[in-house]
Amino acid sequence: MDKSRRNFMLATGAAGLATVSGPSRAAVPEDAQALVAQAQATVDAFARRQDIDGFIAAVAQSRGILVFPRIIKAGFVLAGAGGTGVLLVRDQKTNNEWRGPAFYTLSTASLGLQLGATWGDLVVLINTQNALNALYNNPAALKFGGEASFAFWNQGMNVGANGTTDYLAYSTDKGAFFGLAIDGSVLAARQSLNDAYYGKPATPLAILFDPQVSSPAAQGLQASVKRLRANGLSEWAR
Repeated sequence: MDKSRRNFMLATGAAGLATVSGPSRAAVPEDAQALVAQAQATVDAFARRQDIDGFIAAVAQSRGILVFPRIIKAGFVLAGAGGTGVLLVRDQKTNNEWRGPAFYTLSTASLGLQLGATWGDLVVLINTQNALNALYNNPAALKFGGEASFAFWNQGMNVGANGTTDYLAYSTDKGAFFGLAIDGSVLAARQSLNDAYYGKPATPLAILFDPQVSSPAAQGLQASVKRLRANGLSEWAR
């Protein structure tokens, strides 16, 4: 298969999965709030797990967190994954409060002998300012890979040694960890959900930096992430 055809197939597969994983009708506030509630449940579930060594401590070191409550992975020969999630970032002034959520869609595709479909949760920690800047400077779409360093958590990983990795990801598949090929994935702002959730046009930059763009309904999710970071800092202090 020539390179141009392969790239076209990968892009088409990723776009198709992104469409399937999200609602086809116009986004409404209830859609956005349901996703925020699912994201909070995902954060709380990861915090309770005993088999993810260092997760809470890793959150304490992070500058931002992407939470995808349901990533769908499917395909035959041409496989891919897609889903919608939220981004929260640590307030640079208070260094403890969290701002957001801003809504994003993730889509990826890869060639391989895979059959059937599965789903799981994905949490991506953003550890460096360069990684955050990449998100801020690419409001339409950001492609993972290239110059940015990306790592998936694995058993026995030294969290401290990976604190300078741009992105550190954790994924589960019905309770078990699985390797989701995410290099080359496209992350794009889900503007319809951002607008619906905040009741007005709201770009990710406005959501994450403008105090006038906020929602009381986000306090539960923000508190869950804040609690994780506080607990993580306590772990490092021991």
